[in-house]
Amino acid sequence: MSAPTPLSSQPYVGRFAPTPSGYLHFGSLVAALASYLDARAVAGRWLLRMEDLDPPREMPGAQQAILQTLERYGFEWDGPVVRQSERLDTYNRVIERLLERGLAYPCHCSRKKLQGHAGVYPGFCRNAGLPLEGAAIRLRVPERVYAFSDRVQGEFRQQLGREVGDFVIRRRDGLIAYQLAVVLDDAWQGITDVVRGADLLDSTPRQLYLQEVLGLPQPRYLHVPLIIQPDGHKLGKSYRSPPLAADQAGPLLLRALRALGQQPAAELAGAAPGEVLAWGIAHWDAARIPHSLTLAEAQLR
Repeated sequence: MSAPTPLSSQPYVGRFAPTPSGYLHFGSLVAALASYLDARAVAGRWLLRMEDLDPPREMPGAQQAILQTLERYGFEWDGPVVRQSERLDTYNRVIERLLERGLAYPCHCSRKKLQGHAGVYPGFCRNAGLPLEGAAIRLRVPERVYAFSDRVQGEFRQQLGREVGDFVIRRRDGLIAYQLAVVLDDAWQGITDVVRGADLLDSTPRQLYLQEVLGLPQPRYLHVPLIIQPDGHKLGKSYRSPPLAADQAGPLLLRALRALGQQPAAELAGAAPGEVLAWGIAHWDAARIPHSLTLAEAQLR
């Protein structure tokens, strides 16, 4: 089966898709700003999607806090906010079809059984014909290389069979895996361009394969560098990264612009968020984004 044609001739549709397991932090702002400016600079649409597939990890009040923070920082999205938790029936129907086609199968492997396999599933349950009850669902992957050209990171290649193995699309507890949901939602929302953090770069070949299997179009991809802490961890909710302060919107937007390689005018110091975003839209140049996977927060001005 040949890969779907990229969405190169359609009007730009981008999105920002935060996970409500905590508040937005500076790393979130860099990703949101990149996706927003990349869309608005070509008069494209910018959608907002809550990736709330894991209720045990969701922080109470985080969804509302995320929306309020984006508004205070001047972001304006098109259409209603989509919540993945409202689309579970769609995901499960697709999984049923994949099972019927023999492209997916039940897996009863425990974490203990998979220890020592370097994160690559060894295929224990692939042809075992096990029952569905209490099982995770894995997608069969081919022994093929999937490659794409990222607009910032360049060519990226991955041999799915050797480097990933059959991967989970629904967990044993019934929760839908990110890889499946993101592919289905991007296609459903007509996303032409995915702009996100470089921590998801190596997820993209799995998503290319899912697009192929499901006959879905392939968006363009742009992965921005991750902002990392001195200990090498990325800024994130699990490492107590400070939430974005409402009264620092202008200065932090300027800092995020500089992290993305843009060169905001000196007279923007002290400007309101709307002014900073307007400048960013008018002067956006994705070619200036640093061609690296990470940026040290301590080195940012």
